[in-house]
Amino acid sequence: MGNTEEAARGRGFSAPGPHPGHVRRRAYLRTMSDYPLRFAVDYPDRPLNRLTTLFRVFVAIPIVVLLSSISGFSSAPYDEVGGQATTIVVGGVGLLFLPVLLMLVFREKYPRWWFDWNLQLQRFANRVAAYMFLMDDRYPATDEEQSVHLDYPYPDAPQELNRALPLFKWLLAIPHYVVLAVLFLGVLIALIISWFAILFTGRYPRGLFDYVEGVMRWHNRVIAYAFTLITDRYPPFSLQP
Repeated sequence: MGNTEEAARGRGFSAPGPHPGHVRRRAYLRTMSDYPLRFAVDYPDRPLNRLTTLFRVFVAIPIVVLLSSISGFSSAPYDEVGGQATTIVVGGVGLLFLPVLLMLVFREKYPRWWFDWNLQLQRFANRVAAYMFLMDDRYPATDEEQSVHLDYPYPDAPQELNRALPLFKWLLAIPHYVVLAVLFLGVLIALIISWFAILFTGRYPRGLFDYVEGVMRWHNRVIAYAFTLITDRYPPFSLQP
């Protein structure tokens, strides 16, 4: 395992810390997918909480509101007296796309703290998604990894990223948007079936779990390519690691 951690660090990934619940993640790291993004969710090989599963939509409201607030919103109410609008910004900024695009195009730089923000926010969003998809009954943490593992390396922008390609990546990814729309319909069906399965048996059907995990992995690869801009490698049309 030490060699695996050293190899992960050498490729720019965060090496996993020891944790009794991360057996599946360690096995996943050993596969060392050649695509510069790794994603896995630990399968809950145990009875899941049926009560929180029954009311998951309502139980998840606070964490969903918190995640939504990070994206923020703005308003510009019109001042009838002065005739001017005052802009009010509430919340955070979401994933950094346009600032990164401009820096890559004009400076060939990807500021490290921008990269860290995107990675951590994407991890948090995936923890919330996994909870909403019933893949874990532990409430999503804002800062702990829990059962959802997402990692990708910090890119050497001048050497690894084409400075003009970020202008077109979102457009080149259109075929993925179409396929993902269909796949997420399948996720909805899998979610309904799994909801009933957990209520009656306490278990998430393994085949459906693997399918939902695969769609999430596909989605994360597209986000990494087209919006967080950490790689120029086109995402594969695959649910597999």
